[in-house]
Amino acid sequence: MKILVTGTAGFIGFHLAKKLLERGDEVVGLDNINDYYDVNLKYVRLDELGIEKEKIEENKKIISKKYDNHSFYKIDLADKEAMENLFKIEKLDAVMHLAAQAGVRYSLENPHAYVQSNVAGFLNILEGCRNYNIKNLSYASSSSVYGLNESQPFKTTDKTEHPVSLYAATKKSNEMMAHTYAHLYGIQTTGLRFFTVYGPWGRPDMAPMLFTNAIMNDRPIKVFNNGEMSRDFTYIDDIVDGIIKVIDNPAQPNEKWNPKAPDISSSSAPYKLYNIGNNAPVALMEFIKTLEDALGKKAEKNFMPMQDGDVVSTYADVSELINDFGYKPDTNLKDGIKEFVKWYQKFYIKGKK
Repeated sequence: MKILVTGTAGFIGFHLAKKLLERGDEVVGLDNINDYYDVNLKYVRLDELGIEKEKIEENKKIISKKYDNHSFYKIDLADKEAMENLFKIEKLDAVMHLAAQAGVRYSLENPHAYVQSNVAGFLNILEGCRNYNIKNLSYASSSSVYGLNESQPFKTTDKTEHPVSLYAATKKSNEMMAHTYAHLYGIQTTGLRFFTVYGPWGRPDMAPMLFTNAIMNDRPIKVFNNGEMSRDFTYIDDIVDGIIKVIDNPAQPNEKWNPKAPDISSSSAPYKLYNIGNNAPVALMEFIKTLEDALGKKAEKNFMPMQDGDVVSTYADVSELINDFGYKPDTNLKDGIKEFVKWYQKFYIKGKK
């Protein structure tokens, strides 16, 4: 299968591309390599996929030196002409759209970046699928769409009309846009609501990396809401396993869908939403203790109030993903953190940076 994976310089996209390449799929990677966080990390991820930094040019196709089934484009999703040209050149079988302007808190500072990348960019993905007859589209949504909802575990049938960040609102808009194109053009769209992904090669703006950097450099960590928080931490390998199951099984119409009592996670169109998480929330203080144990060093903690745009707890009901595809997240926090710390020490302390 020839698959466009957007965001291959990013955390999840890098891991997904590597797994797809190793199983024999042809992967067309795409990323704009923006400077939201350290671009060096992005370039090293790409180098691991055989994409050489010095050969990367805007809107140009680069062939991997490591995988003969991998090519890469540096393109901004919001560049309509460049995106259309990519779809025209590449005869794709499927799209897994992971690229986005990430980060809940940054959306308070730079809202326009989110609309450009996450809304206009997603429209260009949808139009590419429509115009070049690509029926298999999967895309990243987010657990943040649950917003003010406090009914847990979060279910895809829950209402999501009360986001608390613009980032969440853009992800909710993606889900509605995907349904429109599924209904009008028969594009099989599957949205995955990700829950706090962590692991090797993770994002520097997320808690595992922020805490580890602070602890290793003798700085206090910021513990928001005075530590009274929990997250459904999900190891990267479990996430990639779920994504591949979805790519291999594109959405189908729900023959039992009732317009008088609509299930908002499916449709009479080929449209589906899934939560993808560990199905086991962990208290923030337990997470910090597990990280301290793996590092062999205690954290100095600066307890702070809740931040705007954040939520107290996330907890994924992944029963539909289990029932439909046999999805089984089986990496416990201790083992996952151990692998993350092993990578961190190799990459940041012993070697590459």
